Amino acid sequence: MKMKLLRLRVLAFAVLGWMASLQVSAQQVTIDASIDSLQLLIGEQTKVKLEVSLDAGQKLQMPFIGDTIVNGVEVLDIAKPDTQYLNNGKRMLVKQEYTVTSFDSALYYLPPFEVLVDNQPYHSKALALKVYSVPVDTLNPDQFYGPKSIREVPIKWEDISTAFWLALLMIAMGGLGYYLYLRLKDNKPIIKKIRIEPKLPAHMQALQDIERIKSDKSMRMNNPKEYYTELTDVLRTYMSDRFGFNAMEMTSGEIIDKLLEIKDKESIRELKDLFQTADLVKFAKHAPLMNENDMNLVNAVDFINQTKIEVDPNAKLEPTEVTIEEKRSKQGRMALMVGIGLILVIVLVLLFYVVRDIYYLL
Repeated sequence: MKMKLLRLRVLAFAVLGWMASLQVSAQQVTIDASIDSLQLLIGEQTKVKLEVSLDAGQKLQMPFIGDTIVNGVEVLDIAKPDTQYLNNGKRMLVKQEYTVTSFDSALYYLPPFEVLVDNQPYHSKALALKVYSVPVDTLNPDQFYGPKSIREVPIKWEDISTAFWLALLMIAMGGLGYYLYLRLKDNKPIIKKIRIEPKLPAHMQALQDIERIKSDKSMRMNNPKEYYTELTDVLRTYMSDRFGFNAMEMTSGEIIDKLLEIKDKESIRELKDLFQTADLVKFAKHAPLMNENDMNLVNAVDFINQTKIEVDPNAKLEPTEVTIEEKRSKQGRMALMVGIGLILVIVLVLLFYVVRDIYYLL
C-alpha cells in the first residue's frame, strides 16, 4: 500500500514538472502586434508592426501575408525583418513592418498574426483599423471644378538642343562616310607632293660638317678612330660632289692618285699626310697627338677652300616640289571599308537618339 502511494507521488511530481517546463518554454516566446494609427482617411497609409522575442537558438518562421491582410485592407510593402540580439546574444528580437492602406471606409478587424517557433504556433493580439471617407461639402457644389482641358506646352530650346546637335553630328558623319565611299569606289591613286629644300654647295656642306666635328672635343680627345673616320668621310663626300669620282668607294691611295691627275703634287701633300694618319689610326691603332689632330682638321679646311667653286652669294636657291603618285594598297582599301562601317554604325546610333527625342517631344 505504501509502495503504491509512493509511486503515485513520484508520478504526480513528474507530471507537475513536465507542465512547469511547458509553461517556462511557452514564456520564452513572446509576440506583439501594433499599428501606428487606428484611424485613416481613404487612401492614407499606416504601418502594422510585428515583434517576436525568442531564444537565439530557436527557429522562427514569420507569417506569410499576400496582397491583403483582410478584405479591404491592402498591403503595399513588406519590410525586411530586423533582428536584434539581446542578453549577450542569448535572445533575439525580430521586428517586421507592413505598410497598409484601404480605399473603402469601414471598421476592419485585423486577426492575430501567427508565427512558428520550432514549428510551434504562437499568436499575437488582434488589431482594429477604422477607415473614414473624405468629407465632402455637398451644400457648396460650386467649390468643385471639372477636369482641366489639355494644355499645350511650348517647345523650348532646351527640349530640342540635344536632338539638334546630334542631328548636325549625324549629317557631318554621313558626309564623311560618303566621301570615303567615293574614294573607295573610284580607287584613285594617292597623290603626294614633296617639298625638297635646295642642296647646299659641296664646299659649304663640307665646312659645316667639319665645324660640327670640331665642336665635339670629347671625340677628338678620347676617340681618334671615330674622329678621323668622320673627317675623312666628309672629305670623301666633298670630293665626290666636287670632282665627280666615287671617293666613298676608293682607298686612300686611290683617292690621292686620282687627285694627282687633277691637282699638282704640292697642293695635296698635306691632304696625303691626313689620309695616312687616318689609316694608321683606323688600322694600326695609332694614337696621334692633340696638335696633330688639330693640324689635320686645318689641312682639311684648307684643301676645301683651295678647291671650292665659288657661287654667286646673291643667287637665291628656290625649293622644288616633286609629285609622287602611289597606288592604294589592299591595307588602305581595308582601312577605308572599316572606317565606312564604323561611320555607318555611328550614324545609325545618332539617328536612333534623334528620332527618340523627336518622338518624345511629339
